[in-house]
Amino acid sequence: MARHLTLLTGATRGLGAAIATQLLGEPSNVVLCLSRGSNAALDAQARATGATVEQWPIDLATPLEAAARVAAWLGAQDAAAFDSATLINNAAALTRVGPLEDVAGDELSRALRVGLEAPLLLGAAFLRATAGWRAERRLLNVSSGLGRRAMAGQAAYCAVKAGLDHASRAMALDEALKPHGAKVVALAPGVIDTDMQAQLRAADAGAFPEHALFVQLKSSGRLGTPAHVARRLLAFLARPDFGSQTIADLRDA
Repeated sequence: MARHLTLLTGATRGLGAAIATQLLGEPSNVVLCLSRGSNAALDAQARATGATVEQWPIDLATPLEAAARVAAWLGAQDAAAFDSATLINNAAALTRVGPLEDVAGDELSRALRVGLEAPLLLGAAFLRATAGWRAERRLLNVSSGLGRRAMAGQAAYCAVKAGLDHASRAMALDEALKPHGAKVVALAPGVIDTDMQAQLRAADAGAFPEHALFVQLKSSGRLGTPAHVARRLLAFLARPDFGSQTIADLRDA
């Protein structure tokens, strides 16, 4: 039986939990989850289907430690055991909604480390450790429309996602020069009914000019469910032409 390895950040809630749940529906999948906590439902899902899950309670705000641990773990794996190896950088840390000067320094620093520094360090560790593997390798950075369109009150999130997009472009160019390079994509999944949306709706409208838009998205039923978006994201990841377009939007797929 073919075996498929996926490393996934932010797997305990929202979109990440939905992605992990669906991956663990197939017994051929091995999933390594990196999150601040663990999710007992994922262990139960793996037991029920025969898939393999390993959950690391790890804080991606200390990304050097996380990347070193991933590198060591990948280095201990059998390079011939997997037909595919994938890294999905999904985790993000939100700041308070409002102008940048109103965001506490430690909060801003954490958002940048979790949302941008960690994906780059984990991406480097993944690409380095799997460079000699026979497996098809894919790296998916979960981006956002806010990386491509600025919005008042969310400077940190916009910066993180724009940086992730541009880093993905450069990484894809690097990998294209290699005989067995990985495919790299930054994918915006659209608006999803998650904690981030709840936080935006709860924000002070005076400090957040687009507050009414996010309230309307919820009231009009225009938010995707995590399960539905996860299903579409995994289908996109499995496409034979994955990587042909480095900057992508799931709404256009």
